[in-house]
Amino acid sequence: MKTPAELFDFPLPEELIAQYPPETRGGSRLLLADRKGSARDLLFHNITELIDDEYFIVINNTRVMNARLEGFKPTGGRVEIFLLDKISDFSFTALTGGKVKEGTEVNVGEAVIKIEKFLDEGLRIVRFLTHTPEEVMEKWGHVPLPPYIRRDDSEEDKIRYQTVYAKEARSVAAPTAGLHFTDSTLEKLRNKGVQILEVSLDVGIGTFRPMKADHLEDHRMHSERYHVSDETADRINSLRNEGKKLICVGTTAMRTMESVTDEKRITRAGSGETDIFIKPGYSFKAANALITNFHLPKSTLFVLVCAFAGREFMLNTYAHAVAERYRFFSYGDAMFIK
Repeated sequence: MKTPAELFDFPLPEELIAQYPPETRGGSRLLLADRKGSARDLLFHNITELIDDEYFIVINNTRVMNARLEGFKPTGGRVEIFLLDKISDFSFTALTGGKVKEGTEVNVGEAVIKIEKFLDEGLRIVRFLTHTPEEVMEKWGHVPLPPYIRRDDSEEDKIRYQTVYAKEARSVAAPTAGLHFTDSTLEKLRNKGVQILEVSLDVGIGTFRPMKADHLEDHRMHSERYHVSDETADRINSLRNEGKKLICVGTTAMRTMESVTDEKRITRAGSGETDIFIKPGYSFKAANALITNFHLPKSTLFVLVCAFAGREFMLNTYAHAVAERYRFFSYGDAMFIK
């Protein structure tokens, strides 16, 4: 008998995991998944034909940090530092690879970073001794490609693993549904009267972590910072009152909107942290449609899309995507669930 978590598993050939972005931004395929029960194979540029001024769109404008740092101890031993959350101007929480002790100083390029303190769950506090974190990431940092992309990062990734509307660098993973949008696509939508509003959610390391608990209720969701401005919240409420339908671009935008919208469907401005875990049985308060990539088996993100569209429908839709050789995960193809 399958455990509840295993109900969200599905077979995925490894060769369908995209290792590179499409040749041109926006050149991906698009699977239109209608929750009434149908699926259509399209191209992403068709998105401008599918969305009109009946809808408005919310995007996540976070930028990915060059969070992976490679350095060396004074003894010559190699150390990797993966920056996570900023604590102060010169301190971050981080994960480390390689043998280090509290107090170890690591040379990254011309900078020196001290492993200041060990925390629970393998986390460290690191302090930048000679340069600011921003300087170090800009000069010597690497793009933190997900672990299922089995290659080193390149200069191209510094462009293609960011959305065209990315702003402040605070995330360790991209809001990947947004990678498909070009400036031209956004302009075409605006010209059709579709309003595009921005929120921020800083994507954390938990996005890569599969569920380990057998039961969904036992899974502890990672917490991520969000920000919704007064202007954005007011506009969302106004558009909803006009009868417009909300399309979330990505699960991060959806998690943000569901975190800041109450049972009366009123969206509140503010900054904070959310650890919302959207699973079957959840009553959606904000989102009417979702643009998203294809997610990992047994992941919280696949559980989320199952909550939104129905588990059986999503399993069947993913089986169709596998059969039609869609590309999966961060650099893969897109799905529009409406």
